[in-house]
Amino acid sequence: MAITAQLVKELREKTGAGMMDCKKALVQTEGNLEAAIDFLREKGLSSAAKKADRIAAEGTTYILAEGNEAVILEVNAETDFVAKNDKFQVLVSNLAQQLLASKPESTEAALELKNEEGVSIADQISTAVATIGEKITLRRFEIKAKTDADAFGAYLHMGGRIGVLVVLEGSADEAAAKDVAMHIAAINPQYVSRDEVSEEEVARERKVLTEQALNEGKPENIVAKMVEGRLGKYFEDICLLDQTFVKNSDQKVRDFVKSTGGNVTSFVRYAVGEGIEKREDNFAEEVMNQVKGN
Repeated sequence: MAITAQLVKELREKTGAGMMDCKKALVQTEGNLEAAIDFLREKGLSSAAKKADRIAAEGTTYILAEGNEAVILEVNAETDFVAKNDKFQVLVSNLAQQLLASKPESTEAALELKNEEGVSIADQISTAVATIGEKITLRRFEIKAKTDADAFGAYLHMGGRIGVLVVLEGSADEAAAKDVAMHIAAINPQYVSRDEVSEEEVARERKVLTEQALNEGKPENIVAKMVEGRLGKYFEDICLLDQTFVKNSDQKVRDFVKSTGGNVTSFVRYAVGEGIEKREDNFAEEVMNQVKGN
């Protein structure tokens, strides 16, 4: 029997199990929906399924560098307590090693990777969910490469609440690269330089600044000059190289990087849970949920 997307969807709705687990169950049971439900229960995935609709907005970021390759990843859990759990930390470390070794192109592809024992990452996470008792997800990752003449700058802030990985090209100064990573963690630039900002974004910002100046009653003949000045401040806010260096307020990041003889070509900054809508439960509801075993 063909395993259709609709069948996988139906099994997910009935069990709450992950897509990959549902697909595997249907393959194993030759498309028999009821047998697939039993298969998931027998494999202990029901405990993971109960937590499928929970919001995992805590967790950690992690960086692993080996030679000229490095990976930064974010793994989420439901509470900060679990993020500090030894079993959770071991899982994150193992995932980083597998990602760096196999270099999958997407999170979906990563979940299908298998370790030396033949267990997929999806199943490794499901096992951890059953053991630890919280929803756990591999949210995102990125792999970077460099040459022997370059340096990685890796920095984890507050034990992984924020992770930054920088590639400093043309300089092997790892300490300088880490200083840049620390700056990025603190200031959160969106781009390396102005060259990366799209023309559409610049045009949109220029239009907003122009309307602001006109609404302030500024004469039209000086508005254009004012807007260009404010646009420069905008670039300072979003572009790494235009920013004032956090370790030296008399120096731009561009000047600091130049002093190393290198150039920042790219960076990745992850903050745990950013963009995830956190559910607001009051304390009484949380206690009741614990009592009911939800």
